[in-house]
Parts: sequence; C-alpha cells; structure tokens
Amino acid sequence: MRAIVTVIGRDRVGIIAEVSGALARANVNILDITQTVTREYFTMMMLVDTSGFAGAFSELADSLDECGERLGMSIRIQREDIFEAMHRI
Repeated sequence: MRAIVTVIGRDRVGIIAEVSGALARANVNILDITQTVTREYFTMMMLVDTSGFAGAFSELADSLDECGERLGMSIRIQREDIFEAMHRI
C-alpha cells in the first residue's frame, strides 16, 4: 500500500536522516520526496510504499509520531487513497 508522510516544524540538522531512518527500520520504501525550508520552517512530503512493513498501519503511524516527538515536529502518515479523497476538488 502507498501512503503520504508529512513532516512540519522548525528546521534543524538531521530531520531527513531521522525520518528516512525510521522508515528504513520499518522496511518502508520512499518512492518520492519533496522538502522545503521557508525561513526557519521545514516542510516535507513523502510518497512511501508500506507493503514491506510487517505490522499494522497504526503501529507505523505511532512510530512516526514518536519520531516527531523526539524531533519536536509533527509527522503524520495517511493512506494514499484517503489523502487523495481528502484533497479532491
């Protein structure tokens, strides 16, 4: 299954490394990534493939939430179909 990961917060060294490391440990593949820094604020969106993750989707969401807490950032994951439905005009 594909999903969208969003990361938002104050910029600091190591954000991409921490988030991609957490995904790699969960056996989640990053398919596409975009990130930007506006003044001191960092935003990133990733399209990921979760088919290699052995646990429940909620466990992956909790793991990323914990990563976000450590970084002082908001990290969320949504299934691609739900994300698409929410952002359809």
